[in-house]
Amino acid sequence: MSDPSAHHVGITVADLDRAVQFYAETFDLDVVAEFSVGGDAFAEAVAVEGAAAEFAHLDADGAIVELVAYDPDADPVDEPELNRPGATHLGLTVDDVDAFYADLADDVETLSPPRTTESGTTVLFVRDPEENLIEVLDA
Repeated sequence: MSDPSAHHVGITVADLDRAVQFYAETFDLDVVAEFSVGGDAFAEAVAVEGAAAEFAHLDADGAIVELVAYDPDADPVDEPELNRPGATHLGLTVDDVDAFYADLADDVETLSPPRTTESGTTVLFVRDPEENLIEVLDA
């Protein structure tokens, strides 16, 4: 058996262009690849009959954030709650969480202002335009 290594973090979205714009503008991530995948092998691999998808890969300092929009799409999940089993979030570091928070566009939703936890870590959770959660931490 080979040793696994991280390749990407995938986030399914309904509007790929809007999601790419959000991650590029809010987190200054560069798009490194855009592509489409379809066909029987893909549909079987993702267990979605007739599936095809549009992908965008963004570079987060060497980690790939993969945004994907499926056809056919499905109903969105309930609003993510971090304490719900199966909940996921993307974690990104910045040099200064407080400065990042101060510079956020007015339309970016946060769960709270930055908070320093009892472990000494300053965190901020934001929602992307499709309610996906992103944890922002001090580098």
